[in-house]
Amino acid sequence: MNDLMEKIVSLAKRRGFVYPGSEIYGGLAGIYDFGPRGVELLNNLKHAWWNANVYQKENFYGLDAGMFKNPRTWEASGHVNGFSDPLAECKQCNTRIRVDKELEAVGVTADEKMSEEEINALFDAHREEIACPKCGAHDFTPARKFNLLVKSNLGDFTSEESEPVYLPGEACQGIYLDYKNVVDSMHPKIPFGIAQIGKAFRNEISPRNFLFRTREMEQADTQLFIRPNENKEAYERIKQERMDWYLSLGIHPENLRFKQHENLVFYAKDAWDIEYKYPWGFDELEGIHDRSDYDLTQHMKFSGVDLSYADPETGEKYVPWILETSVGMGRIFLAVLTDAYSEDELGGETRVVLKLHPKLAPVKAMVSPLLKNKPELVAKAREVYAALKKDIPQIAWDDNGNIGKRYRRQDEIGTPFCITIDFDTLGETADLKDTVTLRDRDTGQQERVAVSELSGRIRAAL
Repeated sequence: MNDLMEKIVSLAKRRGFVYPGSEIYGGLAGIYDFGPRGVELLNNLKHAWWNANVYQKENFYGLDAGMFKNPRTWEASGHVNGFSDPLAECKQCNTRIRVDKELEAVGVTADEKMSEEEINALFDAHREEIACPKCGAHDFTPARKFNLLVKSNLGDFTSEESEPVYLPGEACQGIYLDYKNVVDSMHPKIPFGIAQIGKAFRNEISPRNFLFRTREMEQADTQLFIRPNENKEAYERIKQERMDWYLSLGIHPENLRFKQHENLVFYAKDAWDIEYKYPWGFDELEGIHDRSDYDLTQHMKFSGVDLSYADPETGEKYVPWILETSVGMGRIFLAVLTDAYSEDELGGETRVVLKLHPKLAPVKAMVSPLLKNKPELVAKAREVYAALKKDIPQIAWDDNGNIGKRYRRQDEIGTPFCITIDFDTLGETADLKDTVTLRDRDTGQQERVAVSELSGRIRAAL
């Protein structure tokens, strides 16, 4: 499993998907940059998510809330006092560990509602089983609650007397703050939803597992506003919709599962995760939460603004309940990379191939002249490339090395099709003029296809 993770991280950097942040200065823990191919895959994932959760749904509205929010937002949400993880520090090398995760690794569950005393009782009972990930020592400080909000400064919020301002601990608070604006401007009828992809920041104690646990992330959230107590049927429908969406990305069903939360936070009626089988095992991919009326009620209390909904059909006035879906884009990205990564044998050679769904692939097709030192082949290949790129932007040009090396390179970045222009394209064989070799990534099979049919063939696969 560790070997697989190393291979994925290596491929991600080598082929321009993901780079360590600030690498020339030694990096910055928990921060990553998406490279030229990574940003294309990320954008394709965002488009697929937005299409499923906004365009393909009735009565759902998109939003892009600002990152900075009035500090009272985070008091109302509970983040100022309750957004923390248990931290301990190695006395030998000062490496910090997240105690609940270390306990989980040895088969012990630490409830997030536990006090520091209760967590330390568990920690003390299992210290000999927990080793420092850096030096291997078992000598730690007592666990203490560490708040994950990232403090910043902004405008007038700089004096010692003013409230601190924070980067968003979660993106969804922007939806709650703009709920009233959406109701007043769009006049939606309940049930209706708001969707957003937004930035979030967390002072993670021990970022780990590549893109899985980072300090800067993008979260894709939906909040469905419903009548009170009309949650059960809608909740089950949402759970299945979200699972079906991951399957539509080509993720293997055996690598996905539902897991219900055993210990619910006080405001939740129900909570389930969709888990993916990452290289280290099944872990949370997306959370699906029945949040009752907690969020809007809290913001009403702290802001003094009435956030109840006046139902035009019944004349009732009530605070809507909320059904939430929330997923980190980095976790989807890593799940898709892991699921697509494959090593097989083709033509007697071992190869690495990303079997990405064509709609997600950062490059849809690569166009190449058989020989780059033949001007007539290059000219025709450039003509085909330019025509395809007008219709399908994610088309690449590659004339570096021999044709076999180009194919292997494109296999590693998940390109579904390779298009080769050869002498038959130019008319050396009369009945093959204006046809090209179209190679399939997954099977390696090649066929002759008319230039005029290329765009349609590629689009059909998308």
